[in-house]
Amino acid sequence: MAGLKDKRGFIDKERLDLSERKAVEYWMKRWGVTREQITAAHRKVGRLTKDIAAELGKRR
Repeated sequence: MAGLKDKRGFIDKERLDLSERKAVEYWMKRWGVTREQITAAHRKVGRLTKDIAAELGKRR
């Protein structure tokens, strides 16, 4: 599994789990958006980061 190393293991770069604080913080910083924007996009298009990035108008 490709992902980001975190103290508890790896963070999946293909799917975003909103309950994983480190993953949400990573994508907030990478895309320059707020938690609310990520949450709204996640609810609208699902959990795949490529779809969330497209919804936010960002590059994955």
